[in-house]
Amino acid sequence: MAIEFSRRDLIKAVGGLSAASLLGLSGEGIANAASSQQTVRFANWSLYLDYDNKTKRYPTLVDFTKKTGIPVKYMEVVDDNDTFTAKVTPQLRLKKDIGYDIVVLTEWMASRWITGGYVTKFDDAKVPNRKNVLPFLLNRPLDPGRHYSLPWAGVIAGFAWNNKHNPKGIHTMEQLFAPANKGKVEVLSEMRDTIGLILMWQGVDITKPFSQDKFMNAIDYMQKMIHDGFIRQVKGQSYQEDLISGDATAVIGWSGDINQLNAQNSNQFGFAIPDSGGTFSTDNMMIPAHSPNKINAEAVINYYYDPVVAARVANYINYVCPVAGAQQAMAKINPAQVKNKLIFPDAAMWKKLHVFRELSQSEQISFATAFQKASGNA
Repeated sequence: MAIEFSRRDLIKAVGGLSAASLLGLSGEGIANAASSQQTVRFANWSLYLDYDNKTKRYPTLVDFTKKTGIPVKYMEVVDDNDTFTAKVTPQLRLKKDIGYDIVVLTEWMASRWITGGYVTKFDDAKVPNRKNVLPFLLNRPLDPGRHYSLPWAGVIAGFAWNNKHNPKGIHTMEQLFAPANKGKVEVLSEMRDTIGLILMWQGVDITKPFSQDKFMNAIDYMQKMIHDGFIRQVKGQSYQEDLISGDATAVIGWSGDINQLNAQNSNQFGFAIPDSGGTFSTDNMMIPAHSPNKINAEAVINYYYDPVVAARVANYINYVCPVAGAQQAMAKINPAQVKNKLIFPDAAMWKKLHVFRELSQSEQISFATAFQKASGNA
């Protein structure tokens, strides 16, 4: 956790800290939610919830607890889907409480948790605000009907760079691996994002079946860039610190991270969806199967699908907002964000974004093994 707190000190992003809060809980829902005072233990990624640097608290969570009486312990403990899952897998397999009542994981990993029976089914009556989820996100392959997961935010992966070192920006793979960036390129440890971008650059449609040979062509390219000294590291969300320090001048990264970095670093960084296409996925809220605190966890989840609350969060995290009505609510919170396409993509942007296809179990094992080996982690 020391790393997460130091990152918080480094990146003091601004958000809708003074916006008014309208809770999405009915009177009956509040009464039911408050029937137990067990603390909800919420595991999420770094910089993924509105935060007040002066009070060192999360304003929307403060408002939730004031309204319901339910305390929440919020923990920024997810840096990578694989590493987080590996830490809790022993407890999951033993059908024990893993220490978290809500976890937020990316679609492909969320799918594995659902298939493995590691999460519990929502009581839909306790999460009435699920009706506000954008329709196209309500029937994703990982969870048709969304009974075990709900999208926390949409994630766009593309190219990011230091404006001083890359004044013309980066829009192609060739520009990412330009001589000026040699030894200072970092790529994500999320296989579907890094390899997805390489595959699309190589002309592969990642939304449809493709062969293992084509996948390995992308692996070979990444491995060559590592061997030739262009890629310095393959890592999770902590690539942000390297952009700040200057150790990295160009990355395959996430749009929301770069928006937040710019908030307190004088817009030193740029972000673009590659000309060949970017990846889109969602990070998803789930309740672990053996959580002792399901009712209160459902109350927290329901709260974050109120459009005003969702807009407050989106204003801070700058990721794609999955809640209908949040764009209209944003007009009262921060009018400058209403037309931010990285929060509320328009039709033209959606055409440039692609979802990495579902993998079979054998593909998942072989592809992940190849990626970890190429990354130097196996």
